[in-house]
Amino acid sequence: MLLKPLTRWILSPIFLILVTAVQAQQNKPTTIDQKAAAILPKVIEWRRYLHQHPELSNREYQTAQFVADHLKKLGLEVQTGIAKTGVVAILRGGQPGPVVALRADMDALPVKERVDVPFKSTVRAEYMGDTVPVMHACGHDSHVAMLLGAAEILASMKKEVPGTVKFFFQPAEEGPPGDEEGGAQLMVKEGCMDNPKVDAVFGMHIESAIEVGNLEYKSGAFMASSDWFTINIKGKQSHGSQPWKGVDPIVVGVEIINALQTIVSRESDLTKAPVVVTVGKFHSGVRPNIIPEEAVLQGTIRTLDKTMRLQTHERLKQMSTTIASAMGASAEVSIDTQTLVTYNDPALTKMMIPTLERSAGKENVRERGWVTGAEDFSYYGEKAPALFINIGGLPKGADKSKAPPHHTPDFYIDDSRLDVGVKTFCNLVFDYAKAVGGKR
Repeated sequence: MLLKPLTRWILSPIFLILVTAVQAQQNKPTTIDQKAAAILPKVIEWRRYLHQHPELSNREYQTAQFVADHLKKLGLEVQTGIAKTGVVAILRGGQPGPVVALRADMDALPVKERVDVPFKSTVRAEYMGDTVPVMHACGHDSHVAMLLGAAEILASMKKEVPGTVKFFFQPAEEGPPGDEEGGAQLMVKEGCMDNPKVDAVFGMHIESAIEVGNLEYKSGAFMASSDWFTINIKGKQSHGSQPWKGVDPIVVGVEIINALQTIVSRESDLTKAPVVVTVGKFHSGVRPNIIPEEAVLQGTIRTLDKTMRLQTHERLKQMSTTIASAMGASAEVSIDTQTLVTYNDPALTKMMIPTLERSAGKENVRERGWVTGAEDFSYYGEKAPALFINIGGLPKGADKSKAPPHHTPDFYIDDSRLDVGVKTFCNLVFDYAKAVGGKR
């Protein structure tokens, strides 16, 4: 007697709809790996759109709008105008846990692209009074795309997400133009690490010489601090035919340049950490037959140890002023800090290595050496334990020694495995919460 009603129910449209819905739910990606693989085409599409529409530091207006619009569609709390053009989004998970921040940078560089790809940049923009070509010559387009992908996956898992996730889409990592403020330092100054207070912050950078699918990290000091120095030398002007009547600031400058190299070669304990002193600009004079009154040297100092950094600053000032004085001139030295040492908290790094290995495969994760390039991600690490990692963008099987360097017209990355970055971001959120006991 019960069979007929049961048969009618099984064959009813409502039952069939329910069965179809359950089947559809079962066919949906259920793990982070599956979700990352499913969203990869979209991530690649975003990356290529951003690559074709690059914007310079502190001018990322359309990029910020693109990011904010997508994050709002995901139902996140979105704040715009942070550090001029930055975007901060907040996802409040359904489970108790810590506050984790994930960061991507958005700005491009004044570089003309030579790579012949369908999404090649032809954009030109104003920079320091000049019209310049603009290119994503450092991979920030891929960073934005990966973090957008992670945001979409985590938003889809909101009920399972532990604690709170803050997404930082940061402008001006390459440095704000002129005397403007910008970048991570301004993001921190304007409170991105507070309300709610961040317990740990993670970031990553794609590398043209690391093969796709690979992750690299370094515990402790990872990337160098970057300080820019200016040495103003004042001599005495005279006719070029009568140098004995003047004090030649060009000759003084040459002596200072040569002496500065001994800070590295003869005074720094390079077994402890690297030091680099580079003079990249030397300006003096207006005519071949005039010994000028002034000369200006400008350059950069890169260090990976706080004590060595201060020692290098002191010696650079002392050498410059002493040499100038000994030659009858005077020198004034100013040093402007661009970034601090990017420091990966050793305890946090050790805690998260299994996460990196699970995201990329144990055989694709390795520790690397120091990097004398700089990253303003370092400022977040002053406020909370931080971990910054590299992800590969070199085509599989390619010769890494021939990979075009970052910041060059031929810079190129293979975006076919950006899913590794997406799932790494997501796994870091869950695994950090698990490692600290799911507590704030």
